[in-house]
Amino acid sequence: MRNVDLGWIRVFVEVARVGTLSEAARNLNLTQPAVSYQIRRAETELGVALLHRLHRGVQPTEAGARLYDILSRTVVQVDDLALRIRRGTEKTGLRVLTDYAFSALWMIPRMHEFRETYPDLDLQIVAAQRPALAHLEEGDIAVAFGSREDMGAEAILLMPETVVPVCAPDYEFRGFAHANLIHLDSASPAPWFDWAGYLDRAGLEARPAADGTSMRFNTYSLVIEAASAGQGVALGWRGLVDFHLKRGTLIEIGPELTAQNRGYFLLEGKSENAVTSPLRDWLLSYRVDRGVADQWSTTNSALRSGQSC
Repeated sequence: MRNVDLGWIRVFVEVARVGTLSEAARNLNLTQPAVSYQIRRAETELGVALLHRLHRGVQPTEAGARLYDILSRTVVQVDDLALRIRRGTEKTGLRVLTDYAFSALWMIPRMHEFRETYPDLDLQIVAAQRPALAHLEEGDIAVAFGSREDMGAEAILLMPETVVPVCAPDYEFRGFAHANLIHLDSASPAPWFDWAGYLDRAGLEARPAADGTSMRFNTYSLVIEAASAGQGVALGWRGLVDFHLKRGTLIEIGPELTAQNRGYFLLEGKSENAVTSPLRDWLLSYRVDRGVADQWSTTNSALRSGQSC
C-alpha cells in the first residue's frame, strides 16, 4: 500500500483552526478554490470526509478532529524547528545515561551550572535502575556505579565510593546499636558499602538492633529522603549528599570510609564524538583523584567543617 501524500497538511490544519475556507485562503495567501482542492485531496487520500460543510463555515468530522489533533502539533513543531535552524540557534542534543541516584542527587542540583556554561547544548538525562551500558551508541556518555573490574580499563573513575553515616539534625542519635538504620536493598554480597560491611570495616562493635525498626528501600533517593525526614540513619555517599549537607538537612555522625577502586565511572560510546566533549569535560571537572584537593573534595571539606551530631 502506498504512503499517503501529505502535501495538503498545512491547508487542512489552517481550515480546521479558523473554521472557514475563505479565511484559511487569506491566511495562506491562496485562492479559495485552491484551498477547496487541497481539502478534497486530503479526503480522497484518506477515504473519509474530514469536514462538515455548514451554512457558515466548516467543522471537523470525528476523523477530521483526530487528524487535526495530530497534525496541528506537528505543524507547530516543524515551524519552530525551521525557525531555529534559520536563526542558527538549534541546540545540539547530548545524552547521558545514569542511575536514579546520580541523576536525582548529583546531576539535577548542578544542571543550572551546565546550562549557564553551555547554553546552546540540550542535555537529556536517561535514568534507569541499571543503565544499559552494553548498548551505548556513538556519542553517548554514561555515568554508572561499579568496580574497576566491572567497568573496564577505559572507564574513568569520577567519584570513588566514599561513605559517611548521616541523619537529620533533630534525629536523636544514641549510637548505632540503637539507631533506626536505613538500608538500600541489594544482592548479597552488596556491590557497595552496606551497613554490615561499613560497621565491620569501621571497627565498630555496634550492630543494628533486631527489633524490626530498620527500614529498607530499593532506590537510594528514597533512602536519603527518609534520612532527611528524620526517620533514621543512612550511609551517605559523598557527591550524592553534598547539597543535603550544605543545606543542613543532613549532618554527619560517624567515620568516613572510601573504596578507591569502586564508585561512579564515566564511559563513552564506541567512537568518540567531538560534540560530546563539553559534557565529558564538565563531568571530569568534578573528578575525585586520590590525594588530590580538587573542586569536589574542596567543596565537601567546606561542607563537613563544623558539622557533628
